[in-house]
Amino acid sequence: MTDRTRAHVYVSGRVQGVFFRATTRDTAREHGVDGWVKNLADGRVEAVFEGPEEAVEAMVEFCHEGSPQARVDDVDVEYGDSEGHDGFEIRR
Repeated sequence: MTDRTRAHVYVSGRVQGVFFRATTRDTAREHGVDGWVKNLADGRVEAVFEGPEEAVEAMVEFCHEGSPQARVDDVDVEYGDSEGHDGFEIRR
């Protein structure tokens, strides 16, 4: 699989309990992006997006907005090589 990139993202703000994970999953599937999203104990949301660079960038941009009820304060992103995720899931 060439031309795939990976973004590991931490989103802080009011991002839990506001449909952030479900909206992220649906948006990732629309963009054809693989990976996962989950809530962290400290109130942040962690996500991994893998796919074509343009689609992954669209997901990183989405994280700056979030779901309609969310309030995003900060997005921390690390880029790397794809690890071969298949599909997109909400992790618990």
